Amino acid sequence: MPQPEDITMMTYIKESPAQIADNVRRRRELTQPLVEAYLAGDFRNIWIVACGSSSNASWCAAPFMRRYLDRDVVVINSATFLYASYAPKPDTLCFVVSQSGCSTNSVEALDKLRRMGRPAIGLTGNVEGDFKDHADVLVDWGVGTEVVGYVTKGVATLAEFLMLFALEAGRAQGSVSDAEYDSLVAQLESVPAVHEEVQARTSAFYDLHRRDFLSIRTNYVCGFEQAYGIACEGALKFGETIKIPSSAFEAEEYNHGPNLQLTPAYTLFFVDDLSQGSARMHQLYQAARHVSDHAFFLSGDAAQGDPNVFEIPADRPAEALLEPLYLLPFFQICAYRATDELGTWEENPLLKEAKKYAPSKTENILKVMPLL
Repeated sequence: MPQPEDITMMTYIKESPAQIADNVRRRRELTQPLVEAYLAGDFRNIWIVACGSSSNASWCAAPFMRRYLDRDVVVINSATFLYASYAPKPDTLCFVVSQSGCSTNSVEALDKLRRMGRPAIGLTGNVEGDFKDHADVLVDWGVGTEVVGYVTKGVATLAEFLMLFALEAGRAQGSVSDAEYDSLVAQLESVPAVHEEVQARTSAFYDLHRRDFLSIRTNYVCGFEQAYGIACEGALKFGETIKIPSSAFEAEEYNHGPNLQLTPAYTLFFVDDLSQGSARMHQLYQAARHVSDHAFFLSGDAAQGDPNVFEIPADRPAEALLEPLYLLPFFQICAYRATDELGTWEENPLLKEAKKYAPSKTENILKVMPLL
């Protein structure tokens, strides 16, 4: 049994493939409560209310959900949901997500749904968190155990859960054929092996570019569609662990202003969507590489001698929208290794003190994530 001092981000990165595999096997059981809530109404839209890594995982899954549910899927920040004057229409399924079940704004979002006379549906990785006292429907998305605050396994399994939900609900409503369903399940079953291959390739890539990773000062991560979700989580992981300015951009938005800050000192990552945006992403990478030696491209094409290209395994699922499930560990591992070497796990003492003014978690969080 691992002791607390032996449990790290890497513990859960390495556990992710097995959890992903188990959740594919348990897909009907896991998704049943949310599928039933969806099928109970004539919903034409879906709002996912989340923040932080839960929001990023939702961005990773939203394109898949749109395609296979044939519904509009909107990811909305918990605070925006709380403070905005607009509300979801009756034809919109709305649910709130928090891995810990202890996020203050997510708990408040559930309460707002109740005040609106709507069912408060909460997705969580911890059914013993505060969500249990605020949700009418409580859904465990199948994280297993993750007690480190810089979550990794939870991001991959949430994205997977939302995709599995789309598959099960889509099949039930007829937007996913039996043949599509069987093909996608088979592809999901192949994800764990690709995840493990990405882990191995990432470790080698980090070793090759260790000087770059240990000298990041300002970081951009860019992507389209599901790759934008990966970019959001990649930027967050680098920012919260290495503790550097780290921003995610939809790639064309990066090219319309933020790129004007670019100097040879910047670090940039461009994530291939393995689909229609690939060619454009390659152009954006080439432009950034002309300015900075610290520009990198996570690509589905052969590197062709470019050491700054991380080759995504060719033996991967045919459905590009499954990409987050196996590519997220690139950013997770690089962030972990750089942070561990640099010793930047601890935040500034003043920030620790400042948390009392605007807490993001309830007091129960240390019961859920004692290694926060």
